[in-house]
Amino acid sequence: MAGKILSTKDNLQILHEDNHIIVINKRVGDIVQGDKTGDKPLSDVVKDYIKQKYNKPGEVYLGVVHRLDRPTTGIVVFAKTSKALTRLNESFKNRETEKTYWAVVKKFPPIEKDTLVHFLKRNPKNNTSKAHTKEVPESKKASLDYLVIKKLDNYFALEINLHTGRHHQIRAQLTAIGCPIKGDLKYGFDRSNPDGGIHLHARKLVLTHPVTKETVIFVAPVPNDVVWKAI
Repeated sequence: MAGKILSTKDNLQILHEDNHIIVINKRVGDIVQGDKTGDKPLSDVVKDYIKQKYNKPGEVYLGVVHRLDRPTTGIVVFAKTSKALTRLNESFKNRETEKTYWAVVKKFPPIEKDTLVHFLKRNPKNNTSKAHTKEVPESKKASLDYLVIKKLDNYFALEINLHTGRHHQIRAQLTAIGCPIKGDLKYGFDRSNPDGGIHLHARKLVLTHPVTKETVIFVAPVPNDVVWKAI
């Protein structure tokens, strides 16, 4: 994990901020919400930033709407009011948002463009999900579209549109077609990335603003990394 820069209140990559929401471009290693590691979560970092910027006394309200896996990067939306949180939770739950990811894989997929449907079963012991072609007990249906958008020297870049939001969905489904994500040892890639991250980036998010009701589109720049920059 050497050389990795985590987000702090002074270096936050803010994509959008208004009175109701704040949208962050998450770095590798940022953890969205507190867990058993005890590491400071991104939600607390954003609270520190708001407290400092607006000179707020007392506790700062911030609602966690959705999460990204720790080794991934890209768009994370937080709610600055309870009203915004309730409405955003509804729109994410009802799949009224459009989520686009970019992933880098070593192997060309079986076909250039496809819809993948699997049944994902979570294994809490090692915190992974396995993609099955048929329904198995305690599995959840997972579906996504992918398209090869660029051939790099040693890799291929995919654009992925999620239809469902399952645990480790993209990672498990791409591994199931023989295309583990660059750096993702947990899902079968042969080598880790120097920063401990994986080449999966939440690139674009389209949603209805919880208060203004306008359609808003957020796009997160890719990390400063040779492979990402080649895309």
